[in-house]
Amino acid sequence: MDMNDLRGILTAVIFFAFIGICIWAWSSRRKKDFEATAALPLEEDKVLTTNERENN
Repeated sequence: MDMNDLRGILTAVIFFAFIGICIWAWSSRRKKDFEATAALPLEEDKVLTTNERENN
């Protein structure tokens, strides 16, 4: 086994990891989480009163 074999194996491992991440990211189970995360910048900020700041 020489360096080129190791490079080929590493390339294959990274390729399959990439495919796995793509499948995970685009799965229908993740859609709800991603939609909630995408809506975060559009939500109103909660204004804390002085009393709430002291308690946090």
